[in-house]
Amino acid sequence: MTAASTPVPDPAGRADARPAGRRLDQRRRTFLGLSIPVALALLAFLVVPIVLMATVSIRPKLTPDLLGPFAPTLQHYGQAVESENYWRLLWTSGVMAFVVALVATALAYPVAYFLAFRAGRRAGLYLILLLVPFWTSYLLRVMAWKLLLGANGVINEALTGIRLIDEPLTALLYNRNTVVVTLVYVWIPFATLPILAVLGRIDVRLHDAAADLYGSPFQQFVRVTLPLSLPGLAAAFLMVFIPTLGEYVTPLLVGGTGGIMFGNLIQDFFTKSGNWPLGSALSMIMLAVTLVLVVVGLRVVQPRRLLGGRS
Repeated sequence: MTAASTPVPDPAGRADARPAGRRLDQRRRTFLGLSIPVALALLAFLVVPIVLMATVSIRPKLTPDLLGPFAPTLQHYGQAVESENYWRLLWTSGVMAFVVALVATALAYPVAYFLAFRAGRRAGLYLILLLVPFWTSYLLRVMAWKLLLGANGVINEALTGIRLIDEPLTALLYNRNTVVVTLVYVWIPFATLPILAVLGRIDVRLHDAAADLYGSPFQQFVRVTLPLSLPGLAAAFLMVFIPTLGEYVTPLLVGGTGGIMFGNLIQDFFTKSGNWPLGSALSMIMLAVTLVLVVVGLRVVQPRRLLGGRS
């Protein structure tokens, strides 16, 4: 009997009568059957829109015949590069995204630490409670903050009710600080997950060993827990920073004109100005910046370490 037809025992201890080559073929067919729908979905909803966006960005102007022949031009990229206002807004959006990612990651770390080392048997229940906000609409969560911070919102009503202020505070809403606070609230549960994944793989015997070496709880955290959890912290930071950089829904709802971000500028070119080529060029520039951040993040985070494999 050849090696290709040698029966291989299954996990239950029974020999698989099928030849090894036939089993491999079946696995390949199964893999293709599962991967082809995903690949088609990525092609239709990711690759094709990006190609269309890149195509529109090099059109001289928008015409009814969107897919018709045209003479490619880079004038819109030149206009975007030469405008200081665009770069200033992109820089402001980057700073806001950095602050949101930094604060959300810092606040998510104690939550993940509690779930990993202090929650015990109730960790699963607490994790479900943490993820409950994901079961509600993103817009509803953002609008909740608008109801809290508005002139007739809960906070102003409470402050005027106890006579701390005479008139409602209008500065609570429609500014960049409101956008940052709202986005931090939205992203904390999301940032907790990668940190929890890393903390959950730390061997608790390392803490016992550190205690045997007369390490205080603080020293155990600084010397053992924090260094081993750095990949999760970096992953959480990037997973918040990258989507926040292109955010436009939250600034539109709670930021107003005082909390506008780069994504709102792109939206205006598509909806209000009707300048699709320039909006597409700005979108491609943001995409290029995001890709650079992703590459840097993959070098720093090293997903194989995050998943417990070899780096």
